[in-house]
Amino acid sequence: MFNDNLIRGGFSRTVLASAVALAFSQVQAEDAPPANQLETVRVIGQAASIDKALVSQKAADNIETTVTSDAIGQLPDTNVSESLQRLPGVSIERDQGEGRFVRVRGLAPDFNAATINGIQTPAPEADRRAVALDVVPADLLESLTVVKTLTPDMDANSLGGTIEVKTLSAFDRDDYYFSLSGKGGYNDNVDEISPELSVAASNQFSVGDGNRNLGIAGGISWGKRDLGSDNVETGGAWDFDSGNALEEFEQRDYAITRERLGMALNFDYLLSDNTSLYLRTLYSRFTDNEIRQANIFEFDNPMVAGERGDVSVAKELKDREETQDISSFALGGQHFWKDWIVDFQAGYSTASEKTPQEINATFETDDVLANGGFTNTRKPLLLAPDGFADAGNYSLAEIEEAKSDTKDTQTDLKLDFTRELYWNSHPASIKFGAKMSQRDKDGDVDIWTHEPDATLTDYRDNVDYALGPFGPGISTSVENLLGDGEFQIVDSAIEDYSISEDRQAAYLMGTVDFRDLRVLGGLRYEGTEFRAKGFGSTDEQITVERFDNDEDHWLPALHLRYQLANNTIARAAATRAVVRPVFEQLLPSFEVEGDEAYFGNPELKSLKSNNLDLGIEHYMGRAGVVSAFVFYKDIDNFAYLTDKANEFPGFSEVETWENGEGAKLHGLELAYSRQLSELPAPFNGLLVGANMTLVDSEAEIESWDEDAGALRRREITLPSQSDLTGNLVLGYEYQALSLRLAANYTGEYLQEVSDPLDKRYDIYTDDHVQLDLTGHYFLTDELQLTFEAINITDEPFYAYTGKERFNAQYEEYGPTYKLGLALKHF
Repeated sequence: MFNDNLIRGGFSRTVLASAVALAFSQVQAEDAPPANQLETVRVIGQAASIDKALVSQKAADNIETTVTSDAIGQLPDTNVSESLQRLPGVSIERDQGEGRFVRVRGLAPDFNAATINGIQTPAPEADRRAVALDVVPADLLESLTVVKTLTPDMDANSLGGTIEVKTLSAFDRDDYYFSLSGKGGYNDNVDEISPELSVAASNQFSVGDGNRNLGIAGGISWGKRDLGSDNVETGGAWDFDSGNALEEFEQRDYAITRERLGMALNFDYLLSDNTSLYLRTLYSRFTDNEIRQANIFEFDNPMVAGERGDVSVAKELKDREETQDISSFALGGQHFWKDWIVDFQAGYSTASEKTPQEINATFETDDVLANGGFTNTRKPLLLAPDGFADAGNYSLAEIEEAKSDTKDTQTDLKLDFTRELYWNSHPASIKFGAKMSQRDKDGDVDIWTHEPDATLTDYRDNVDYALGPFGPGISTSVENLLGDGEFQIVDSAIEDYSISEDRQAAYLMGTVDFRDLRVLGGLRYEGTEFRAKGFGSTDEQITVERFDNDEDHWLPALHLRYQLANNTIARAAATRAVVRPVFEQLLPSFEVEGDEAYFGNPELKSLKSNNLDLGIEHYMGRAGVVSAFVFYKDIDNFAYLTDKANEFPGFSEVETWENGEGAKLHGLELAYSRQLSELPAPFNGLLVGANMTLVDSEAEIESWDEDAGALRRREITLPSQSDLTGNLVLGYEYQALSLRLAANYTGEYLQEVSDPLDKRYDIYTDDHVQLDLTGHYFLTDELQLTFEAINITDEPFYAYTGKERFNAQYEEYGPTYKLGLALKHF
């Protein structure tokens, strides 16, 4: 089916996986290509796409889960993070109802890594390491893989998992491929139509003396979505010492337009029988236009539900456009030299977030308003105070104008050597290599304030708000009042920073096969040089702060893969990983006002985790697999926010970040997938997929108790860790029809520790159940009609304070429906 020339040309992994896929998935093959080319397959339908992904998962030496582009197209997922939420052990954090950040096995998004075509992806957001994967459209992907156990030849910077994003390649398909799709979406909350368009193509060409030795693949994806949400939140402003009374709360109405543009262009070239080259490029832009109207109610005295009293009211307008860009370039290849395989790669990637102008306008009542209050502690409903709806009662307090620019760049150079050999008559391999990485992240913020005279009467606007009376909003025309403004030197300076992290790595690993047992072991070294610059403020006096330090880590790994039977594999792994703290925690910035202070902590140590994994997988026919894995993580140096006033005489509060002594996490991951082909037609087209992950964790934090005059400790779960996550997918395909109903469940998790001393004020995100439906109908062999229904049951976002009945945030988004056409030529 294939010959040595193509394998030695550098595409052996793709070739072998595709070859096995042909036999494994039993899908239709096109007409046979020339003898020196792989006979690839046309993958159609849910079962075939699941089979294709299972081939990669089954052949891997480590524990991983893969989803292919064909399977991604079967579900109504707009971006990469939403596609990943369907996989076992993976859950997502949403923003305005859309998936954004990815959690793996209960670990927060900042503790996981993401690569695009093998290149580490930096983070566009100013204070985080987590990659906002909603920036990348799902239409440009060839596959997504979540690697849950690291091998020594991989970067060790993920405690939960590494998300590998692979874009299209011409050698992943047979001959000429073309696809064109268009969709129109409707969101029930904003009553607007949102368009989406995508096009992708690939082909193989003969250059020079070669035969189909050049592959070119590319694609463009564009979408514009209008959405909105209605929100009511307390932010945890409860006084539980005064009879569960509320100090303040907010109403928020969002009108949002999001636009995604993604482009990929990839080249693969077989230079000779022994050398192959590739160039992978990806550019993605995500623009978020947000207009937020808000009412802020501050009670003179904390009040319980149903009580009425005096209240101060402020109205706020936030108007901003934010753009996030991610670019990735990977140039590399493979060369066969005698008995050695040499892999080389140079990569450059950037991520940025720019807000050229953000306007925050605040109007306040001149006097307190009487007879105000609220009902319902879970979803606070305003009892409108007297004069609340009269725009003449509100005067302009301030307009804050800001602009910000964050850029994160990473450059990688990597060289690997591999040799296949025999050790005591056992097939074996040895692999070693080195990598150099340079990462630079910079943030710049400028802030001005304006205080012109105006009342809301001249700048009022109507607001469509569904969670109670809202009164007049603020028109965006208030921006016409902007003048020169007063530059806020301190507020601007303490937001500015620059950080560099240079990493050098080297590793040695090997494999040996003892009949049905494969042993993979090795050792990785990583050294990091950290440099940071920030600003401090003491009573309005600004100073420049610098810090640098170095770290060295030795990271062993052992993987065992045992073939219990032809389709049954047992796996075990013992690994070590290391992750730097998030940027917000590491900044050498501080602010001192009176007897209160906040300090970043650049001396924080990296988080280290010793990991144990054990599990079994059984593959069973068409789209069939059942698996069970247990995992355990012993984590050192997790960071948390605490009060260190005891170390600073004369201060009542000193907030800073500190390393915890340790944390432990363990869990169970179960997955099942199968097509019920034994049923009589037409029921033999039914598919069932389910996965569930159970996780538990514990960690200790401490803080200074001023009343007791001593340090106090308490136990928490790790932030972002859900006890239970899961998916249930019911699919059906018969002749030209394909349907898929997917339910996703994410259990409650600790979002934020508001008070290190009092668990009553911990903020939790409530459990979330979302139901999505997609349908495909082939009008012809190449043209299909598509339908999607997202968040069918209108599941809201809810966060609470301490106990479920006390609101921290409630937000509604409404369901979204899409109708489209897709033309695909294989």
